[in-house]
Amino acid sequence: MPSKELLKEYAKLAVKLGTNPKKGQYLVITAPVEAHEFVELCVKEAYDHGAGFVSVDWTDRVITRMNYERVDTEILKEVPDWRIAKIKNAIEKGYCTLHIDSPDPELLEGIDPNKIKEVQMESMKATKPYQYYSMNNIGQWSIVAYPNKRWAKKVFPDLDEDEAYEKIWEAILYTSRVFEGKDVVKEWEEHNKEMHRHSKILNDYAFEKLHFKNSLGTDLIVHLVDGHIWCGGDEKTPDDQIFNPNIPTEEVFTMPDHRAIDGTVVSTKPLSYSGKLISRFTLTFKDGKVIKAQADDNQETLDQILATDEGSKSLGEVALISYDSPISNSGILFYDTLFDENASCHLALGACYPTTIVGGEKMTTEELYAKGGNDSMNHVDFMFGSKDMSVIGITKDGREIEVFKDGNFCI
Repeated sequence: MPSKELLKEYAKLAVKLGTNPKKGQYLVITAPVEAHEFVELCVKEAYDHGAGFVSVDWTDRVITRMNYERVDTEILKEVPDWRIAKIKNAIEKGYCTLHIDSPDPELLEGIDPNKIKEVQMESMKATKPYQYYSMNNIGQWSIVAYPNKRWAKKVFPDLDEDEAYEKIWEAILYTSRVFEGKDVVKEWEEHNKEMHRHSKILNDYAFEKLHFKNSLGTDLIVHLVDGHIWCGGDEKTPDDQIFNPNIPTEEVFTMPDHRAIDGTVVSTKPLSYSGKLISRFTLTFKDGKVIKAQADDNQETLDQILATDEGSKSLGEVALISYDSPISNSGILFYDTLFDENASCHLALGACYPTTIVGGEKMTTEELYAKGGNDSMNHVDFMFGSKDMSVIGITKDGREIEVFKDGNFCI
């Protein structure tokens, strides 16, 4: 466990730079019960920062597992009216949200995948009308991590539980740029400047498409929507409130055209989804849709993702991250998308971010879709970057620009 001072710095990062509540703004924190000490620090930081009210929604991994084991599917599928009313009320209040992530990558191993699918489908259907609030950056949102011992042992299986727990704490703070004796705000200001620099270079090129290729079998052409915007680092709400969505982050990302994706992509890091772990898989695209999917394990979970809705068979995000980056260089496989997606170029099956196309936040779902932006209940990131990844950007006039060489940015 880190010192109280480091934990305070981490809470400052989560609140002041992560969600950055305005004076009087309503903040909702979602957190595991074991993170109560850290949550208390976050609540204090939020009130010191000017938040009007802080509400905490607690979660518990053990109870989640028991519910899947012992409760009938039909009961678990029910989405109570109070849950939707709570979301509506928060939106009406113009809330911001902090999600404290504490994964157990194999939480639901052994649970009937059809049961998981049915329960999650009902939840996604009920909450999809409200996705716009965060996907359009109307209110600030941020995700940070808090470890648990099961996760720690998965990441560091050769260490005993306590050592593994200490080790994962060190890794979380290091990759989140929380250092003893250093100002976390200044660290992130410098980091955001670098992310913006890469975004500007890519936006200036305004590529028509990207060609990804490596020795593992990836050979994929991804068209980008006309008027796409590369984003990275901190973001803004419509009223210019700055926030950092993902802590840590190393990515710059934009919107692919769901109608024009062709070729094959091979995953390079495990994907944890619904408490199941897919170690490695291959997807083949034609005319923007997955036409073939093959996983080394948990094939049914991959099939479940793709069958969620029609949009789950296409892409909503393409993100670039150099292989030579802090999380990648740590050599740690986190089994958690928050970290692993920032160690590798990645794609997302499902919904696009409207903010990654000019004027997208003002478009209807139908207008965005007509421009090439994908629509789905899902947004599932998966990693496919490698140390020999080549990325060629192709402009509208046919020029080919080398964007990545040997896994790293070269522009």
